[in-house]
Amino acid sequence: MENKNRVPVVNKFAYAVGTGAGNIYNQIAAAFLLQYYTDTALIGAGAIATMFLVCRVFDGISDFAMGAAIDKTHTKLGKARPWLLLSAPLMLIGMFLLMNVPMGASDGGKLVYAYVTYILMNCIIYTIYGISNTAMLPLMSDNPKEHTMLATFQSLGNNIIGLIAGSAITPLVMATGWRVSSIVLGVIAMALILFSGLLNKELGTGKAMENVPAKAAVPMGEQLKGVLKNKYFYILVLIGIFPLLMNANTVGAQIFYCNIVLENPGFMSTMMFVSQFPGIIIMFLMPYVANKYSKQAFLILGSVCLIVGFAITGFAGSNMTILIIGTVIRALGAGPLIGGVFALIPDVVDYGEWKFGARSEGLISSAQSIGSKVGIGVGSALTGWILAAVHYNPMEAPTDAVIAAVKFDFTWLGVIISAAILVIVLFMNVEKYAPEYRKIHEEFSPMK
Repeated sequence: MENKNRVPVVNKFAYAVGTGAGNIYNQIAAAFLLQYYTDTALIGAGAIATMFLVCRVFDGISDFAMGAAIDKTHTKLGKARPWLLLSAPLMLIGMFLLMNVPMGASDGGKLVYAYVTYILMNCIIYTIYGISNTAMLPLMSDNPKEHTMLATFQSLGNNIIGLIAGSAITPLVMATGWRVSSIVLGVIAMALILFSGLLNKELGTGKAMENVPAKAAVPMGEQLKGVLKNKYFYILVLIGIFPLLMNANTVGAQIFYCNIVLENPGFMSTMMFVSQFPGIIIMFLMPYVANKYSKQAFLILGSVCLIVGFAITGFAGSNMTILIIGTVIRALGAGPLIGGVFALIPDVVDYGEWKFGARSEGLISSAQSIGSKVGIGVGSALTGWILAAVHYNPMEAPTDAVIAAVKFDFTWLGVIISAAILVIVLFMNVEKYAPEYRKIHEEFSPMK
């Protein structure tokens, strides 16, 4: 199996930058969207927090529907690739609409506009992009080691582009405003998705598959039943939710921490850099740790780093040096966990096929989309609810209650969430079944 269905480096790179394109939007959604709504569009923090939560109901429906659509799609381009290409121009349209609330509208009109555009972007556009992009990973190769390498490239691209975007958004917005910034960021995201979608191909859509007998299609009802019986699908969803919930809440609180506690808005760019760059470095260890030990071991290490890092920032106060040290350690933990869900998807897909006889890349890939959107939505909502609870008003000087709430939100709440992540990761032991479900590849590999 080691030499079968290798993915060329250029395709791994393309998949990496295509995944990173989604993180441009994730940076906006996690770090800047709440503040844009409250401080620029002047919509109440509590109303926006509720919106973030309400929209999660639509997410669950749209994610499963999109996963099912991919599993039912059979074209010359493949199952997921046509949808990935479609998502590119939609990403530009969605980002522009999202970040341009009509300032002349009434308060109610602004909130309605926010709901409509937020649902459009998260429940439709990002759903099409996120699930199709994630489904490409198990579809590009059936070699387990290539899955790990693709997941590593994906995480590196995700972190590197997220680092660049997160560091650049603040100065870009300060220089050009949100209207121009939304267009610039949307065009970049569209171009990166197209680069990935045009260059990469799915296993089974090329000439190498022309003489390979097709496996009998499994009815969608059987696929869905198999996925819902797969306990690791639910754990995968939780691993998708909680690290991004942690990250969205922390990054959302971070901008308020810089503005209110440190009284240094410009420090946000520095914090965005140190909160992501270490995650890039540690991902180079993923193939070694995954092959020598397991992906689960890598995620356990990340969970411990998260707890330690958040605890250090909890004692930092306004000491920027200690704040940076704690953030770096936290970032070392966040990298494996945010990228870990991608690395585990092929294992959960293979386990489901071995255990229940139903292979469902699309439905199981919806776990990542559900996780990312629920995590970012609820994480951002937590910051909004906390600010609303202490009556935060951007037009007034922060009270002691607001300062204390922002400090807790940015530090000790992260310790609590990280402890929950560690517990979840301890249950993700799907790799122990690898000797059994990898026999599937040996039997059905087109390169056999």
